[in-house]
Amino acid sequence: MDLIGDIAAIRTPVPQPGDVTPEEFYDDAREQAEQARKDDAANLQAQCDGLEEDPLLLALGNARARREAADREIRLLLAYGREFHGNRPYKLDPLAEASGMTPSGIRTAYSDGEVEAVARQIDRTPDSRRSRSNGDRQ
Repeated sequence: MDLIGDIAAIRTPVPQPGDVTPEEFYDDAREQAEQARKDDAANLQAQCDGLEEDPLLLALGNARARREAADREIRLLLAYGREFHGNRPYKLDPLAEASGMTPSGIRTAYSDGEVEAVARQIDRTPDSRRSRSNGDRQ
């Protein structure tokens, strides 16, 4: 059993015939994926050696950190779409569909902290018509 190789195989799947279009790029895509898998295994081995950590637990922790970063990005994008988009904020239904949430979930998905972070990142203030300070999460 090659624990690190198995983890790299799970994290970096190699395309199967029919997965790549146009089909003539399949060999190149497979080669790139195999190299990415080797690189991932080498990086994971180096992390495990440096941290003296179990490879599976380290991989799970890394996946959780990526998920948390993606969740934060979604909250920031929702805050932008609802709070910084002029007189016509994005409607709840399309935001819900794109984010995998419910329309009511969009209303509570982000906080004043995310609105403030977006304001800093884009160097703009939120639209004045939508005040969240009174607890209104339109």
